Amino acid sequence: MRTPNSRRVSEESVIPTGTWGSAATRTLPVMFGYLPLGAAFGILAIEIGVPWWGALLMSLLIYAGAGQFLAVALMAAGAGLLEVAVATLMLNSRHVFYGLSLLKRFQGAGKGKPYLIFALTDETYSLLTSQPAEERHDHSMALRISALNHLWWILGSLGGAMLSTAIDFDSRGIEFALTALFIVLTLEQARRLRQGLPFIIALFAGFGALLLVPDQHMLLAAIGATCLILLLHYRWSKSDARGSSV
Repeated sequence: MRTPNSRRVSEESVIPTGTWGSAATRTLPVMFGYLPLGAAFGILAIEIGVPWWGALLMSLLIYAGAGQFLAVALMAAGAGLLEVAVATLMLNSRHVFYGLSLLKRFQGAGKGKPYLIFALTDETYSLLTSQPAEERHDHSMALRISALNHLWWILGSLGGAMLSTAIDFDSRGIEFALTALFIVLTLEQARRLRQGLPFIIALFAGFGALLLVPDQHMLLAAIGATCLILLLHYRWSKSDARGSSV
């Protein structure tokens, strides 16, 4: 007669958890997105003069999809390092909150903890936070998921760079991939926040910087103006709230 414990043991032997195969299955949706988007990045990087190994190193050491697109676009526009650094910081600032929400999850990860932090992309965060309750402290599975997602991005970037290097590739319009990506990110943020004011302020700040500031400093001016206006609005709202409570 089979007991519940023996049945559980037999099921675990048939469906192993924490394996590379299981991790690969979970990262398949990410793979189908990272390979073509990474290829688009590789092609775009080659088009602006980055060598294939430079595109590979960016995907290996930077590993920030939207940040990498932004970096090559700003490089093509002749932006300075300060503009690239500030824009990348603002774009990826959301990852601070990702990390804070996973502080307990990554406790005890040992030597793998720095890589888990480094490889925490939007898609990896989604996969890690949707793990079953019994696997939420399985650091080996988290490392496998993170490494495989990183691999898909690297392979996509390398494939696009090599394709653009080997053949005469007509890449007209591929630079719109960055614009499309940011439109999607903006719409997603608007759907989640359900507040129109930050986006209206950003829109007017962007147009103002475009009209009044030189091209090489336009992005930095727009980001700075938006942050300043939002900070002043926050302080004004807070002071009004204090005044009404008196």
